[in-house]
Amino acid sequence: MGGAEDGAMGSELWNVFDFARRYRLSMREQNRLLMLFGPVASATVLLSNARRNQLI
Repeated sequence: MGGAEDGAMGSELWNVFDFARRYRLSMREQNRLLMLFGPVASATVLLSNARRNQLI
């Protein structure tokens, strides 16, 4: 498989700290993701497992 398909699948690796900062996650949620996946995980895994506080 080529690189174009990999990017479309969301398999690029993200640093959990950068992901949490970009999506404005709480420290508690950041720590939960770190415990689950370690310091690096794929974008799809992080997006599907991250929980955000509701603003309403």
